[in-house]
Amino acid sequence: MIEASRQFAALADPTRRAIFEKLIRKPLPVGTLANAFPISRPAVSQHLRVLQEAQLVAHERSGAQHIYRVDVQGIVTLRKYLDAMWAHALVDLKAIAESSYHVGRKDKR
Repeated sequence: MIEASRQFAALADPTRRAIFEKLIRKPLPVGTLANAFPISRPAVSQHLRVLQEAQLVAHERSGAQHIYRVDVQGIVTLRKYLDAMWAHALVDLKAIAESSYHVGRKDKR
């Protein structure tokens, strides 16, 4: 099974999820992110570190700034996990539908 627990754990925090959602729209420097939230810049940096460890964001230096962006690898991991879960759910749904169909057909005889 595909392992996505680091990504889910990182996104479980509402502030980290909000930071991640801002970065989905466009890459941003830490200062801009810090100004968008009612928490300190060091707190934003800590959230970014957790997101980076989960491969959900990456950063690069541009002069004195650290510009953060979404890391596609983490998104790919989440997508693979969710696709696998969806495939299992569809198999279960098919079995339920077929079972219900056969039971319904027996009742009509």
